[in-house]
Amino acid sequence: MSFFSWSRSKSERTQLAEEVDRLAADPRVHQLFDWFSRHERDIADFQLAITAVPAPPFAEQDRATWLAERLRLLGLNPTNDAVGNLLALRPAICNASPSEGHPSPAPAIPAIAISAHLDTVFPASTPLDVRREQSFLLGPGISDNGSGLAALWALAAAFHEVGITTSAPLLFIANVGEEGEGNLRGMRHIYRERFASATASPAHAVPADSLVDSAPGDPAPAIALLIALDGAGIDNIISQALGSRRFEVVISGPGGHSWSDFGTPNPIVAASLAIDTLFRIPLPVNPRTSLNVGSIQGGTSINTIPEHAVFKIDFRSSDPRRLDELEQHLRRAVADACAQTEAHSHPRQRLSHSITALGERPAGELPDNSPLLTAIRAVDAQLGIHSQLLRASTDANIPLSLGLEAVSLGSGGSGGGAHTVHEWYDPAEREQGLKRLALLLLLLAGLPNATPRPNPPESA
Repeated sequence: MSFFSWSRSKSERTQLAEEVDRLAADPRVHQLFDWFSRHERDIADFQLAITAVPAPPFAEQDRATWLAERLRLLGLNPTNDAVGNLLALRPAICNASPSEGHPSPAPAIPAIAISAHLDTVFPASTPLDVRREQSFLLGPGISDNGSGLAALWALAAAFHEVGITTSAPLLFIANVGEEGEGNLRGMRHIYRERFASATASPAHAVPADSLVDSAPGDPAPAIALLIALDGAGIDNIISQALGSRRFEVVISGPGGHSWSDFGTPNPIVAASLAIDTLFRIPLPVNPRTSLNVGSIQGGTSINTIPEHAVFKIDFRSSDPRRLDELEQHLRRAVADACAQTEAHSHPRQRLSHSITALGERPAGELPDNSPLLTAIRAVDAQLGIHSQLLRASTDANIPLSLGLEAVSLGSGGSGGGAHTVHEWYDPAEREQGLKRLALLLLLLAGLPNATPRPNPPESA
């Protein structure tokens, strides 16, 4: 798989508003918009159905298989890659040109990729009580990312049924591993970055031509840019990738009875001391930096000195240097807490500890004048959408960290209760979100006879 930084010249950027005007006046685009309006019930039914297919971390394949069957009905040929991502290419219109009396195929054009992650945060044991109550859709994962997957399907279905062809191919991706300890593994695989590349700061972004191509048989074509659909809404553009590091801390000791072995060092006490120390660290507001202990485990009964205590901690910042500092604080805090707990034990006994990295998400961001942001703003101006730039951790982190064009957008409507069993989605105004995405895809990929698209640069 090859990549390059998709771009337009300065003179081309000035034409974007006129291109969007022409697109909005095209009868085919009117038909797309009408399809979204007439099929809202079908889109909502699809969203309920795919959310009801479990997709716990590292077990997304049942949902991928279910989605693949629906995409085949739209004339697509979805395939799975080595880690379970589902990829479906919608080819560009053929523009063969004669050469010496013989037709020759047009050069391969990298695809405009649009993705939605398959996985949810909920373990396999979570009851998926997915249902409709009046106009609301309810259930774990219904918005994050049932709404994104529904938008992905709706775009593919509308383009198919209206008969839209584009000058550049469209690549529909339903990827694995976006949530939690999935650690963006689906997008990492697609972009084939190595560890050093994934953690490169924007100032040291990896050149596109240094990326490793896919192995033979990889179903994905070259990618020009990525639009990741994640959750509801239309008023936010996530163009800034929030970096994070996640660790599991395990503290172990001999354990024993709370009375007869009193004085034995207690791993839960050591873990508590370490956590207390970490939460006393002053964190900068600019760049905004956070830490969170998301789970803690240990012990078997109230009258038992535990043998183990385990906690998981998450650090986030837009500045990789702050993440380095927090990791150093963590290692010192755990070592000091164990030493302090041992010092109060009688007789003196030792605690052991380990700190394991669970995941790392690289930071990065689009410059404010990037071609992709310019295109989104032109579409938003056409539709009267007032959007703002935000920083978050999404599938777009991977290409953004590599200096490539990518954003994460909402799929319309509104939602709440994300990452809880009380999650909800309101499809009101979903249509506006789908119009926005359709116009953006057509602006980027080109609608023949409506928006001439300049030849992109050669792929790496």
